[in-house]
Amino acid sequence: MTDVASMLEAASEVAKLAGDVALSYFGKSPKVEQKADGSPVTIADRSAEDAAREWIERRFPTDGIMGEERGHTRPNAARRWYIDPIDGTKSFIHGVPLWGTLIAVAESESDLVGAAYFPALGDTIAAAIGAGSWWNGARCAVSNVSTMADALVLTTGVRFAAAVPDRRAGWERLADRAALGRTWGDCYGYLLVATGRAEVMVDATMSDWDSAAFLPIITEAGGVFTDWSGRETGFGKSAIATNRALAAEARELLSSAI
Repeated sequence: MTDVASMLEAASEVAKLAGDVALSYFGKSPKVEQKADGSPVTIADRSAEDAAREWIERRFPTDGIMGEERGHTRPNAARRWYIDPIDGTKSFIHGVPLWGTLIAVAESESDLVGAAYFPALGDTIAAAIGAGSWWNGARCAVSNVSTMADALVLTTGVRFAAAVPDRRAGWERLADRAALGRTWGDCYGYLLVATGRAEVMVDATMSDWDSAAFLPIITEAGGVFTDWSGRETGFGKSAIATNRALAAEARELLSSAI
């Protein structure tokens, strides 16, 4: 792999490039279409992903690209880029600034680099395994809160997918035990955990481009990032991000076995 520092810089650069394209449409009521899965999409999503893909193709022409809006290119390549041009499209459409552009770089099953840019907030967080997690250019870390009664816990939305109804019960157990539960969701919740402003962020269902960037970001900030079953992976189709002090308790409360 190209050295980690260079890949961290590259992921951050392409996240900002794509995010700024999306920002140019923010607050301007772009036409909303429905994708086959029922989720919304706009020209902002597609234009931002196109900009990211063009950038990657010019500089890393043999790499694979997996994007939410344009599908897969070279999916069997040794190194792959994951693009979510607007994570939080529903927030974007409603003029809420808690959305971001996500970029991840992975080799094989290893998720090595992640970058998340929040254009409407002016925040960037990026990390690479072994190189730390960086928020607006400074090292960041998860909180040291060690009691769930003092914790802020987050999720994208409480109407969890019908395919995993048991996970809503887990969320309710967690929120009942915590000091405060909020739905400051999508990528914004993971930013809050990585920067020590929240202790837990969970999503019952995710796509790889939603989650891949946050394994290095949370891990390098000193936290724990797993799928719902507890595997440390950015490709588990679900996510639990916590500080280290509450990692075991949060996952126990979320478990359907309780």
